[in-house]
Amino acid sequence: MTSETYPTPSFALRKWLVLLLMGLALAALGARIIHLQILDDTYKRRGEGYINRQVEIPANRGMIRDARGEPLAISTPMPTIWVNPKQVDLEDEKWHQLAEHLQLSSKQLADRIRSKQSKSFMYLERWADPNLASQVSALKLSGLHITEEPKRFYPAGAVISHVVGFTDIDDVGQEGIELSFEHWLKGSDGLKQVLQDAKGHTIEELGITREVSPGNDLQLSLDLRLQYIAYRAVKEAVVRHQANSGSAVVIDTQTGKVLAMVNEPSFNPNDRTQLVGAALRNRAVTDVFEPGSTVKPFTLLAAMETGAYQPSTVMHTAPGWFAFKGLTIQDVHNYGSISLTEVITKSSNVAASRLALEIGREKVWHLFDRVGFGGYSGSDFPGESMGNLRGPDTWRQVELATLSFGYGLSVTALQLARAYAVLGNDGERLTVSLLNQDALVERQQVIEPKLARQMVEMMETVVSARGTAPAAAVPGYRVAGKTGTVKKLGPTGYQNDSYLSVFAGLGPVSEPRFATVVVIDEPRGKAYYGGDVAAPAFSTIMSGAFRLFSVTPDQSGAATIRIAAN
Repeated sequence: MTSETYPTPSFALRKWLVLLLMGLALAALGARIIHLQILDDTYKRRGEGYINRQVEIPANRGMIRDARGEPLAISTPMPTIWVNPKQVDLEDEKWHQLAEHLQLSSKQLADRIRSKQSKSFMYLERWADPNLASQVSALKLSGLHITEEPKRFYPAGAVISHVVGFTDIDDVGQEGIELSFEHWLKGSDGLKQVLQDAKGHTIEELGITREVSPGNDLQLSLDLRLQYIAYRAVKEAVVRHQANSGSAVVIDTQTGKVLAMVNEPSFNPNDRTQLVGAALRNRAVTDVFEPGSTVKPFTLLAAMETGAYQPSTVMHTAPGWFAFKGLTIQDVHNYGSISLTEVITKSSNVAASRLALEIGREKVWHLFDRVGFGGYSGSDFPGESMGNLRGPDTWRQVELATLSFGYGLSVTALQLARAYAVLGNDGERLTVSLLNQDALVERQQVIEPKLARQMVEMMETVVSARGTAPAAAVPGYRVAGKTGTVKKLGPTGYQNDSYLSVFAGLGPVSEPRFATVVVIDEPRGKAYYGGDVAAPAFSTIMSGAFRLFSVTPDQSGAATIRIAAN
């Protein structure tokens, strides 16, 4: 067999071939480097995005204070625990420890993080306990972060909740003052440029790119001390009489400022599990009711404005009832012939309805309208109801008769308190304010001062032993007021076993400073009259107001004796 010999390349040729291939590879690599580093800035921008970050600086929400400067709502920085799911290594044993700290199983924590695997941010626990945050921080887990963000806190809790309201989890006002003054209280978040490592830890702060602007503080007209007294008084009445709910409002008659506004049941705004349901409603402002006999002073004033009636004018009520247009209007007792003052003292429906029919619907409507029924109070509280006072042209005679003693119109506790404040302020009507600012008050004379003063003295007889509410008396002070015991409207008409108990009044009579209304809804005990259920709470609240504001005691009983002699 003949062997064949093949030619082989020379050593020099092989060397140049290798060098050529290496040169081409280097050239390609160089071209790729130039493309990535100079021509294409995608990776440059991506790298800068991970290293240089804009970090938000949360702005503190403005504080809410009472009239004396006591804090009602404050924002406190609290630690928040969060993760970057893209940076998490769930194989690390420390994640099991983290789950224990968060009171989760390892599977629960892992499932939560995996569900957000495509995201760069996920909350684990907002506003965590500082001790928990310290324990979590000590684990030094990759992708785990702790930052501070403000949490809203309400020191007075349920006592003030219906007025102040609350914010949501993102610190945005949801109810009450927090909602209505959101634009004033909220701040503007700032931004800062920071340098971070691959794990998201801040290495260096590079500077502020947008200054943080904190929210503005707000001072309310409420006095927290009086608020506590009113809340306890209403709660006690609700519990004692097994009622559905209760409300109270106290207004400074000279300024129109609301000094206390409470509701029961209430809620604790610091506990987010309670921020649902009907308990959130500020009943004193949103809920309307027929005021019953608490409007009789205004019916009598409409008559007195004609000049034909005086406090001593005699009204005939025998035999204690009368039938009118198919309706029987009756009193608790047959009072016979009584003065206008005694109409208030005894709360005669017969006399009030006869007066209204005699003077006509226009005069009654104009008086009711002037004291603020059927209109907003000026408080600007979110959800405030204006009640219902229909125009006089729509009233039938029978409606005029029942409206004279508080059926056929609807009011809120705030509206009723404002109307009584008119009487205490010599007939001058003021806009109601929840803010501690005098510039917002608008004044209008709506009742002749002499008539307003006469009516206050007439109402003082109500709290005497001869009146319907001796339980409303305040030792050492002259107070005046009017009871209301209202049958509630049900599916089949007015119910004989369902009542609203009301007391509205003011004091001290010699120089009225406070107008107070107490409303107790559906007392279920043996007592249901306003003089038995709501009047004692009125006495407690007014006694506290006199003491807190250092009101000098006046001569108790003097006006009662003088009017009774008329």
